Amino acid sequence: METTEERAGLGFSHRQILVTMSGLMIAMLLAQLDNMIVAPALPTIVGDLGGLEHLAWVTTGYILASTVATPIWGKLGDLYGRRITFVASVALFLVGSVLCGMSQNMGELVAFRAVQGLGAGGLIVGVLAIVGEMIPPRDRSRYQGVMMAVMPVAMIGGPLIGGFITDHVSWRWAFYVNLPLGAIALVVSWITLAKLPRGTGHARIDWLGAGLLTVWITSLVLITTWGGTQYDWASPQILGLIALTVAGLAAFIVVQRRVAEPIMPLRVFGSRNFVLAGGIAFVSGFALFGAIGYLPQYQQFVQGASATSSGLLLMPLMIAVMVVSILVGQVIGRTGRYRIFPIAGTILVTAGMLLFSTVDTGTSQVVTALYMVVLGAGMGGLMQTSTLIAQNSIALRDIGAGTGVSTFLRNMGSSLGVSVLGAIYAHQLTSSFAGSGATGGASAPVSSMTPEVLRALPAAVRGMFQQAVTNGITTLFLWGSLVAALGIVVSLLIRHVPLRGGKPVTPVEEAALNAGTAPVPAATAR
Repeated sequence: METTEERAGLGFSHRQILVTMSGLMIAMLLAQLDNMIVAPALPTIVGDLGGLEHLAWVTTGYILASTVATPIWGKLGDLYGRRITFVASVALFLVGSVLCGMSQNMGELVAFRAVQGLGAGGLIVGVLAIVGEMIPPRDRSRYQGVMMAVMPVAMIGGPLIGGFITDHVSWRWAFYVNLPLGAIALVVSWITLAKLPRGTGHARIDWLGAGLLTVWITSLVLITTWGGTQYDWASPQILGLIALTVAGLAAFIVVQRRVAEPIMPLRVFGSRNFVLAGGIAFVSGFALFGAIGYLPQYQQFVQGASATSSGLLLMPLMIAVMVVSILVGQVIGRTGRYRIFPIAGTILVTAGMLLFSTVDTGTSQVVTALYMVVLGAGMGGLMQTSTLIAQNSIALRDIGAGTGVSTFLRNMGSSLGVSVLGAIYAHQLTSSFAGSGATGGASAPVSSMTPEVLRALPAAVRGMFQQAVTNGITTLFLWGSLVAALGIVVSLLIRHVPLRGGKPVTPVEEAALNAGTAPVPAATAR
């Protein structure tokens, strides 16, 4: 019987893995806390800095930068080693956090959130790639269960801290609070990651590919944000962006085929399961950020919750994600079976979004909590499973770039989810409120509305605005459920390929894994 030490991917003992993962857990806590802390503060932030129309970009700027940076950080890790690139990404994340807290207008906040996102892209892919490099897939879910120990602190404490800071100090400290934890993460990561192998350091970075990736992704997000709202779909601006997206994507594919070290190796897309896992990652990102980004709007404006309370009200969603993720990891670790989880997960996500599309101004917090449990349970079945399937479908030499691609697809789903759903929400809210006659057609009060301002309005106007917010939320989740339903179809197409164990696979076995069409012999599929 092989010991854990003998099965560890690069010869790491069980103790060495746990020590190394301590630094990763702190860094993951940093990333998780940032997302959770900022969400309850968003209604106050956009009201203070002036504009509902920019709400989506506070999150989109962050996710878009993270999306573009993710495959670059993954490739940098392959070339120069995980340690130096991971620590650099944490440092950049902290610089962005300081700048966000110092923002004086919405334009600065969006730009600095992008800087923060550039660092976050390396932080997230760094954790996943380091774990993927140290531990074989069959054993990985067991260690991922250890990493899940940080999730209760982040998911439960994050919204509470963010809400408390917003109510009692200032929303700016929702960003400054990253600094002490980040300093600890920098020191611990530098020490504990010293045993990781160095990269080759000889290949060139595909900066042309990175630039083209930035162009077509940014253009695509702008289309989904502006199309049908700020500009007509047939306007020169939107048509120009569509042309730029298509041309940029085509040029990007050509460059990735020709350069020696592409930031997004197209060979990883030769695996059927890798592509399908990427589709699931896209859906999970779309759904998660749609829920976290906009549920506080409903909770604070309609249900009358404070920022602190809205953070607390997100707990059912977060706890469901955490509990199901841990259970799924344990089951996969014991059985090696995983195909059922993305299927069940996408079904639950679709059901949760459909439930939220039925809320009204009188829906109680207990009912929305139950809806969040359904949505969170679905997310818990998708998050680590999609990454596990993706990593199991590619060669170890591509683990960094492949993990970067998988994370890129999840972030791309988040970017498009926030921009598309944000545009739907803002359009439905403003049109519903203006149509009610409460403002005489003026939209200025809507764009600068905060929970405090709303409470000072006459009851009749307050009720009309709350109805408009509800209309926006229900429409948002209805459209989101359609995307989630596509995820069900994708998950049904996944084929079970046994998870690799610690022993190296032969070229024939690796080809079978990459094709996603044949099982691996029992000796390597432990």
